[in-house]
Amino acid sequence: MQRGRKRFNNNRGFTLIELLVVLVILGIMGTLVAPRIFKQLEGAKIQGARNQVTTLSQQLDIYRLNNGSYPEGLVDLVEQPADTIGWAGPYVKRSLLKDPWGNAWVYVLPGQHGDFDLYSLGADGQEGGEGNDADLASWE
Repeated sequence: MQRGRKRFNNNRGFTLIELLVVLVILGIMGTLVAPRIFKQLEGAKIQGARNQVTTLSQQLDIYRLNNGSYPEGLVDLVEQPADTIGWAGPYVKRSLLKDPWGNAWVYVLPGQHGDFDLYSLGADGQEGGEGNDADLASWE
């Protein structure tokens, strides 16, 4: 007979209730933090669109200096048109031909606000709107 030895059950894991409480706390924290993160991401897209419109506008001006006129379309900044002689591109990466929301830039030649008009339709891809859906233009 073994005297003096006690058996201990070393099940020191978490109970189901403890795990559920932790998951609920994490869920509450996620719902409080997620909107702030998404708001920051949208703000970054708007700033990215501003930077892109500036870059594209500058490259359109350089294209005009090299070729004597503005391109018929933005794709001419990436691919040499057949009828150009002074083309020194590509002037931009193909990825810049879309705004941060994945929509094509609107390029109008001749422009109503300058030599050309270049603008993004915003997150919704439609004219007008407010906030993230607002249009962002080269002349603003």
